[in-house]
Amino acid sequence: MPSALKRLPPSIIALLLQVAAFVVVLFVVRAAQLQLAPIVFVLLCGGLAAWLSHLAKQARWWLFIQLAFLPAILAAYSLDIPPTLFLVAFVIMLAVYWSAFRTQVPLYLSSNKVWQALETQLPSDRPFKFIDLGSGIGGVLTHLAKTHPHGQYHGVEYAPLPCLWSWLRIKSGKHKNCTVQWGSMWDSDLSQYDVVFAYLSPVPMERLWHKARAEMRPGSLFISNTFAVPDPPPQSTLTVDDLHTSTLYIWKM
Repeated sequence: MPSALKRLPPSIIALLLQVAAFVVVLFVVRAAQLQLAPIVFVLLCGGLAAWLSHLAKQARWWLFIQLAFLPAILAAYSLDIPPTLFLVAFVIMLAVYWSAFRTQVPLYLSSNKVWQALETQLPSDRPFKFIDLGSGIGGVLTHLAKTHPHGQYHGVEYAPLPCLWSWLRIKSGKHKNCTVQWGSMWDSDLSQYDVVFAYLSPVPMERLWHKARAEMRPGSLFISNTFAVPDPPPQSTLTVDDLHTSTLYIWKM
C-alpha cells in the first residue's frame, strides 16, 4: 500500500477500494458485453473490494463490510424503504459513533466480569480518584461507585448519545461520587487520578501511553482492557473469564 494511502483513516481507504472495485467490475462487464443480474454484479463488486482490502492489510472486519456493502444497498433499494428511515438511522449512528471516524475508537462495552476484576485493583483503605477514558454508557463508573463508594469516579466520552446515557444513568442512580464529561480524553489531566482505565482500540494506545507517562503520578495505576501499549510490557495482567476472554493490562507508574 502506498505510504500516502496508509495515512488515511481506514474508512476512507475502504471507500476508495470499494469505488475501485466498482469501476473495475463495471469496465470488465461493459468491455465483455456481459448481461449480469444486479445481485451478481454487486456480489462481484463486493468480492473484489474484500480482496483488495485483504491485500491492503485492513482489519478482518473490513472484509465483511466490503463484501456486504453494495448487496445491502441493493436490498434496501429493492425493499423501497422510505428515505426518512435512513436519515434517522444515520443521525442515531452519528450520535453513537461520533468520534470513531477521527479517533478510530469504536464503542466497546466492558463486561460485568471486567468490572469485577477492576474492583481488585482499587485501593480499599483510602480515598482515591478513578477516570475512565472513553467511558461509553457509564457501566464501569456506576458499578465501581457502588462497590467502592470511598472513591471518586470521572468519565470522559466524546460520543454524544453514550455520554447522555451515562449522565442519565449516574443521575438516576444517585451516584454522588460519579461525574461524566463530554469531550476528548486528550484534554484530560491525568495527574489528578490514582487509577486511569481505558478500553479503546490499538490505534491510540502508543500516544495514550506517552500521555500517561508524562502526566500520571508515581505509584498510580494505568489499566487498559484488551489493548496493550507497544512498549513496555505490563507489570501484571488479569485474564477475565468473559465472552471475549478479556485481559486487563496493568502498569504501575
